[in-house]
Amino acid sequence: MSEAAKPEPGEEEWVRQQVIDTALAMNRERLSLGTSGNVSARWGEGMLITPTGMAYEDLLPEDVAFVGSDGVSAKGARKPSSEWPFHLTAYVARPEAGAVVHCHSLNATALACAHRSIPPFHYMVAVAGGSDIPLARYATFGSDELAINVGEALADRKACLMANHGQIACGGTLDEALELAMQVEELAAQYIRTMEAGTPQILGSEEMARVIEKFSKYGQQDGG
Repeated sequence: MSEAAKPEPGEEEWVRQQVIDTALAMNRERLSLGTSGNVSARWGEGMLITPTGMAYEDLLPEDVAFVGSDGVSAKGARKPSSEWPFHLTAYVARPEAGAVVHCHSLNATALACAHRSIPPFHYMVAVAGGSDIPLARYATFGSDELAINVGEALADRKACLMANHGQIACGGTLDEALELAMQVEELAAQYIRTMEAGTPQILGSEEMARVIEKFSKYGQQDGG
């Protein structure tokens, strides 16, 4: 959730349920299977994140784990996803982000395993905030090194691929983060099909700058 939309503390249970609902939607959209992938929402001086090793359909709001900005989780509560370090790093890299979705979607993961970023073969690549969707360098899952690599990739992007791993997407809300993850997966699929059809024709930097500028105003209605 963005700072402006952040709920009052009394709404914590609602946010916890939204984290669960987003994780269920992530699986329903086949962005991840089983307990792979994870979802978090910014909360107070930290975040609420899916717990490790639990099936999403079995989760109750109290099962969602809180991790403080110092990396400390609540005693006696469920253990957070092992990927919590890069979620915290994502919130530092993207101060406007209120939610993070990490998944192992088929096509994005295929590109990540081939160590390919997504170049500006289509103008919609700008949906991630720049002229490409970058690739974070590989490191062991759950490690501080991976968190650092993700932070570098998200420094000026809202989404990135993760080498030999998957993808991560940030949004102002959980819905926005999930939507971006779906768009990254669709772009990854289109890019793979384009490479199968021939050599992708890459859009130039000037055109992508125009697209990024148009995206910054997209959907805005005149006041009145």
